[in-house]
This record gives sequence, structure tokens and C-alpha cells, in this order.
Amino acid sequence: MVIRVLGIETSCDETAIGIVEDGRIVRSNTVASSLTLHAPYGGVIPDIAARAHVEAVWMVLAQALTEAEQTLDSIDAIAVTQGPGLPGALLIGMAFAKGLALSLERPLVPVDHLAAHLYAGEMTEATLEPPYVGLVVSGGHTLLCIVHSDNRYERLGDTKDDAVGEAFDKVAKLLGLGYPGGPIIDRLSVEGNPKSISFPRAHTKGTFDFSFSGLKTAVYTYVTRTLKAAPPQRATESANASHPLPPPSLEPEQIANIAASFQETAVEALVTKTLRACQRTGLRRIVVGGGVASNRRLRSRFAELAAPHKLDVVFPPPALCVDNGAMIAGLACSLLQQGLTAPLSIATAPNQCLGVAA
Repeated sequence: MVIRVLGIETSCDETAIGIVEDGRIVRSNTVASSLTLHAPYGGVIPDIAARAHVEAVWMVLAQALTEAEQTLDSIDAIAVTQGPGLPGALLIGMAFAKGLALSLERPLVPVDHLAAHLYAGEMTEATLEPPYVGLVVSGGHTLLCIVHSDNRYERLGDTKDDAVGEAFDKVAKLLGLGYPGGPIIDRLSVEGNPKSISFPRAHTKGTFDFSFSGLKTAVYTYVTRTLKAAPPQRATESANASHPLPPPSLEPEQIANIAASFQETAVEALVTKTLRACQRTGLRRIVVGGGVASNRRLRSRFAELAAPHKLDVVFPPPALCVDNGAMIAGLACSLLQQGLTAPLSIATAPNQCLGVAA
């Protein structure tokens, strides 16, 4: 018997609904992003995100059902992101899910957003089963864990300050590249020399913890010193002499080199600690999930360093790396089989992390 689950994801700026059968077969994966509304501010504005979810959720539901060639009556369960995420954004998704579950008389399945990012790897690789090492890399989270069977997670380490995706965004903003910073730096780094600048790597107290605040500060310091060292600009024409000159700026080659060197340092920290976790645990399979998992240098560096150790690294396709409803529906199928449903009185958990309150 086919189990068909509808998953709702509204933890941040994407309004997403996916329909998945038997935990792995994606019938639809519809996403409406409010990214353009946040771009002028250089980051996600919670109130804007919440309003955008309200405006988009019915349209996204209709598109998801059409794409899957299903009706609401054919859905066996309603799944929704419980946390972590923005409180207001989570609340919209939870309220919508409760309404559907109540009106359809279907079970409600709460899902941990970070666990779903890792489960996307199991949806991608048919032979993948726990236990394995999981690395979540996104704008709000960076953590290492062991994924066990029965949806149990053993956290090995996490970021002690900025998440890696947040660091990408802040460096891109510093360089005047726009938002979101991750994809922009990924593209620009191809034009730069990743060995041109030696940025420091943080040494954390925990073996598997991460820290990117110092790296971000190092980039800021480098840019500031470079601009101060730039030769003064002079007006060559008298017509320009009466107008104030713009502040010195970085050359395109300098920006590309900074972006490439920053990215290389961040990626090296992620890959090195993940491989160290495999060595410590004896596990030979890795799943990398979250928005930053689409980064091309991260993927290539894992391939370069994992192969000699005969480690298998699974990256979901980009559509399952970004926040999406399919990963929520997929994991919910497994939870549903364990009987892990919830009453309609369940609340959101903005600070939740792998099923545990932070």
C-alpha cells in the first residue's frame, strides 16, 4: 500500500510544499521564495517572511497537487516543519498544516527541519541507510552528527558563532556582491586564486565544533587594510576637481581572490572535520545537507579528499538542498510508520535542533 504524505516547510523565506510517496518517491516539490523581498536588506526580515508565507501558501498547495496529479483526499498524512526556524514563519506553516489535518481527518506529523535536510540524502541514494555521518550546512546552522536508525541523532559538534551560510552572506555584503552571498561567492571564486590569501582557521575547544566569526573578521580586516593601502585617487580634469572623489574600491581581481580564498578556508574546515568524524566513528558514508551543500567547491573538495579513504559522500540535488517540502514529507513517512504523530495542540519549536530543544 502506497503511503502518500504532503509536507509543508515555512521555516525561513521559502514557502514550500512537497508530496512524497513511500518516503522516497517525489511526486511534487513546489517552492515559492520571498528572496527578492529580502535582498534590499541583505538578509531575511522575519515579518516580511511571515507575510509572504500567508500570501503564497494556498497557491503553492494548488501547484503541488497539480504537479503530483493528486487531490487532498488522496493524501494520507500532513507533515510540517516544527523547528528550528523563524517563530512567525513556523507559526504560519503549523497553522496551515493543522487546518488541513483537521479538515481532512488525517494524522499530523511534526518534522525537525535539520533532520529533514539529512534525510534528503536517503531520498537521493536508494542504498543509503543509517548509520552515517551527517553534515548540515545552511544559512542558520552548521553541525556534525551521527544519524542512527529509528530517526535518532547523536550530535558531534556545531558552530559556536556564525553558521557557514551566514558567513558567506556577510562576506558577500562586505564585498558589495549582493544577497544571498553563497551562490554569488561560489560563482565568483572560479575567477579567483584560492591560494592568494591565507586566512586563518579557527581552533575550537570541541574537536568537531565550527567557528566562522573569526574568518569573517579576518576578511574584514584584510579588506580594510587593502583599501587603506590603495594609492590616493586624483582628479585629472579641472571639471572633476570640484566634486568629491568616491572612496577607494577593490579591483575585480582582488574581489575574486578574496572570495576564492575565503571560500577555500571555509570549505576546508567543513571537509576536514567531517572526515575526522568518520575516522573517529569508523563510519564510511557521509550525507551533506542544507543550502550550502549546493556549493561546487564543497562538493569537489569532498570528492578529492574522501576518495583516497574510500568514503562515500552523498549530496542531494540542489532542489533537495534548499528548504523544500519534499524532504519534510519524506522524513515524515518514516516517522509516521513509527507512530510519531502529534495532536493539534502541538506548538512550534523555533530553537529545536535534531528533535531536542536548544
